Amino acid sequence: MTGRDMTETSPSKSNNDSPNIDWPNADWLVLEKLETLLAGRFDSSPEVSYVARLYAKGPKKIAQKVGEEAVEVAIAASSGTAEEIVSESADLLFHLMILLQSRGLSLSDVKAELAHREGLSGLVEKAARKNK
Repeated sequence: MTGRDMTETSPSKSNNDSPNIDWPNADWLVLEKLETLLAGRFDSSPEVSYVARLYAKGPKKIAQKVGEEAVEVAIAASSGTAEEIVSESADLLFHLMILLQSRGLSLSDVKAELAHREGLSGLVEKAARKNK
């Protein structure tokens, strides 16, 4: 996520003093807030917003960025520190959320799919996808 306006990121551990969020109980609220912020970037100028610049490039370019971030997570997981894994995972999730929004989807769609899969064996679920 190099080169992006840091005001467009979700809060990091160093930003836990925010008066607006009860961090120990925040759960996924921060993602919902980020999703709202990302949606608002559709109307921003690509010259002043990293997210707007990605939206302007389209879903294929955003998908490429998601792939790059996924590779960075894999590299961090295999040879990095816990801090690097968390940081790269945050980058990946950030870009995945941008990709979802660019295709008219949201975290709610992903949560619904996960809820649908709840209780299914991973092997059974994977086999069902192959038969579609």
